[in-house]
Amino acid sequence: MANAVVPFTPPPLQRVRSRLSLMNRWFAPSFSGLENLDLSRPALYVGNHTLYGTLDGPLMVLGLYEKKGIFLRSLGDHIHFKVPGWRDMLTENGCVAGTPENCSALMQAGEHILVYPGGGREVMKNKGEEYRLVWKERTGFARMALEHGYDIIPFAAIGADDAYRIRYDANDFNASRVGRFLRRTGISDRYLRGGEAFAPLATGLAGTPLPRPERFYFAFGERIELASLQEQAKDRDLQWQVREQVSNRIYSLMNELFARRDAEQTAWPLWRRKLIQR
Repeated sequence: MANAVVPFTPPPLQRVRSRLSLMNRWFAPSFSGLENLDLSRPALYVGNHTLYGTLDGPLMVLGLYEKKGIFLRSLGDHIHFKVPGWRDMLTENGCVAGTPENCSALMQAGEHILVYPGGGREVMKNKGEEYRLVWKERTGFARMALEHGYDIIPFAAIGADDAYRIRYDANDFNASRVGRFLRRTGISDRYLRGGEAFAPLATGLAGTPLPRPERFYFAFGERIELASLQEQAKDRDLQWQVREQVSNRIYSLMNELFARRDAEQTAWPLWRRKLIQR
């Protein structure tokens, strides 16, 4: 399991920029709310996870590294660290398993931390779940921030959920003959989290695996300061209040980004407008 206490040095900016250059051109990410971020004031960045979770996250990390000198340390779903090769790549880029121990270590080290409370379930979206927070009853991120008196930066990301169209999801799979068999035998619960870990089948540009060149938008809200509430960290009601405050702010930021995208879309290059056909 990836350990946060292992000394970590961010990769050189030019290397990150080079590796993501094609994605950066394809999605042309736009950032707002950067005035709310401060390299000298570490925070827990909490936002919405998008389909597959591999498109916009890296570009957001690059954008903050370029524009603010902030390199986000990501808390990842445990399943990522069971995949050889992929696990090593994540670790090299500062990602650690999303455990309370790792989160505490990062906070004690004064790191800027990225977390998606929806985890793997929010990545494995079903039809109609675009831009929906799937946090269940989780309050862990709020509890950790309260315990350490850590500021929270709510953020929103749009674009990636429109780059693909889901054709076959976990609901379709669970209703199939194979899905029913796997649930009946317990295999689904053991290996697919009851079907929640089923990766949806989706298509992108012209029905291919290539994502449509949607423009990505990121917005960062005002920081939520929790240091004054640190002594009440074990209060479940307070944890829930913080969770709801963050959730509401993320949805508000999303709506602001949708409005901004609608206003700007006519000015996008013709090739981009033609290819997304939204």
